[in-house]
Amino acid sequence: MREATDEEDNLYSIDYYPISGRNKGQLTTMYFVGKNKRLVSWFKNVCVKERGYIFKKEKVGSLWSDLNWNNVNREGEVVFTGGKKPEVLIKRILELATEQGDLVLDSFLGSGTTAAVAHKMGRRWIGIELGNHCYSHCKPRLDKVIEGEQGGISKKVEWQGGGGYKFYELAPTLIVKDKYGNPVFSDKYNAAMLTAAVAKINGFFYAPDKDVYWKQGRSQDNSYIYVTTQYLTAEMLDNISCEVSSMENLLICAPAFDIGLSKRYDNINVRKIPQSILSKCEYNVDNYNLNIINPPEFDEDEWEDCEDA
Repeated sequence: MREATDEEDNLYSIDYYPISGRNKGQLTTMYFVGKNKRLVSWFKNVCVKERGYIFKKEKVGSLWSDLNWNNVNREGEVVFTGGKKPEVLIKRILELATEQGDLVLDSFLGSGTTAAVAHKMGRRWIGIELGNHCYSHCKPRLDKVIEGEQGGISKKVEWQGGGGYKFYELAPTLIVKDKYGNPVFSDKYNAAMLTAAVAKINGFFYAPDKDVYWKQGRSQDNSYIYVTTQYLTAEMLDNISCEVSSMENLLICAPAFDIGLSKRYDNINVRKIPQSILSKCEYNVDNYNLNIINPPEFDEDEWEDCEDA
């Protein structure tokens, strides 16, 4: 074990090899400061080094009575009674937990405070809002932030405007139930929208071929997808098979089809939409249980159960 002293920084260090724990057997440096050798933690935002000295930040505590809530209703020029937080509060939270360039997620964006503060502080951000607030509150507020509005923390962080964002809307549900309770494709989708949606669900890029009608999407290894709203018969499948070469693979998605078609050709797979996709197509619900992070994954047993239905 070797001890080193840096008089200028008033910083002491000990190099050692732990005999247990996560760093067992690895050369590790432990830092101390001052003659009494108080342990210095390098946990994010706990210590700071200024003018050659190590300073430990004071604990913020859980009672933040020093924050000013005056005029919070005027911030961002949007009114959000009973749910709006001051920008200075969000600023403190982001200072404790993030650094510039980090990604901040607010899945209940409300009036857009988190996105506005993150933008001004140089953080990347994602905001999710279900309902009209995204149009009446969030978007107008963020547009003003980009233009350089001077409310909230703008002066404290010397915000002058700039940047931008992308605005996305969830499409209406692909699957609805008819008057008999059976799942059917929504009439809000035209043929192109339907094909693009089903292709994406199944991992294909929507890229319709102008000459070959059944090549509506493509994947790797000469794989294609064909989506139809018609009942698929054996005769229809046989006609398509004449055009599919032995070097190509084709996935056909149809609402229903003749029994046995899924095993009729080695390079042509026929499927119905699995129940696990139907369950992911909820829309206009009163919660945020929408799986928008990862596309649904299905095991082979589930596909096989659907193929012969």
